[in-house]
Amino acid sequence: MLACFRTKAAIYLSLGEIIMFSKSLFIDRKIAFACLLVTTATLAFPQSNSSAQDPGSGAINPAPPKGFTPEQIIQKFAAKEKEFKIARDQYIYRQSVKVQTMDGNTVDGEFQQVSDILFDNRGKRVERVLFAPQTTLVRVSMSKEDFDDIQNLLPFVLTSDEIPEYQILYVGQQHVDELDTYVFDIAPRQIEKGKRYFQGRIWVDSQDLQVVKSYGKPVPETRITNPKKQKHVEENLFPRFTTYRELIDGKYWFPTYCRADEVLHFASGDDIHMRITVKYTDYHRFGSDIKITYDGQDITNGGPPASKGDKPSQPK
Repeated sequence: MLACFRTKAAIYLSLGEIIMFSKSLFIDRKIAFACLLVTTATLAFPQSNSSAQDPGSGAINPAPPKGFTPEQIIQKFAAKEKEFKIARDQYIYRQSVKVQTMDGNTVDGEFQQVSDILFDNRGKRVERVLFAPQTTLVRVSMSKEDFDDIQNLLPFVLTSDEIPEYQILYVGQQHVDELDTYVFDIAPRQIEKGKRYFQGRIWVDSQDLQVVKSYGKPVPETRITNPKKQKHVEENLFPRFTTYRELIDGKYWFPTYCRADEVLHFASGDDIHMRITVKYTDYHRFGSDIKITYDGQDITNGGPPASKGDKPSQPK
């Protein structure tokens, strides 16, 4: 499940368990990760107020696409996304996570973890923690669900199977970095209890018709608007992530870098400035002839994972 930031006032979740990060009314806060989504659990399309996360480079040209209708582009990139999802499940890669809380321009708490996402001898997906120094986060903490979200949900995919669940609006054309892209805003048609959705903006390469960039967060969010009536409701807020992709093996646009930098405003009056980065590197197809190294050592055949208290040398 995707992570969120939540405030806790003896709180339970109503719209499905979005358990990620929560904040205690007294001291304790848990943060949760979100992947690419804008605004709250409304069905309206997000407003295009995404400059803070550098969602695109050039100005958007609202002209219709040439050679394709928007509907044709949607069908093509959704089919590519399904192919991408299946293909990425056959790759191993390194995942690096850094979560920071900020006091002005000063980092006042930090969590780091570097893991290899691999397969065991039976072909089951496993995570091997390589680097996990003692966290210095005080105002926030993390749960196991957060790590699952980073690995599985932060890399957003909108496959052909999921198209019927979304409203998809063609916005225009935009030059991003060195790519010409088609821009789409997406939002869930309706919110089903226990499910989470992406709401935000995606950029589709005009040549390969694959998603190359995303900006937004998961919905629904849970906000406390009436503390007296919502005594047993936990506030869940999500930061907005920008996720970039790169072409891997000349075939697939896989996520390689996610970043969120946002102040979350809780109903209690607390404002928490979060800065989060997630990197996915060293993609290799499972079963290929590769050697996995870390800190100059060959770890291809395994070895004990780093414990939470271990402080190995800083990864390069």
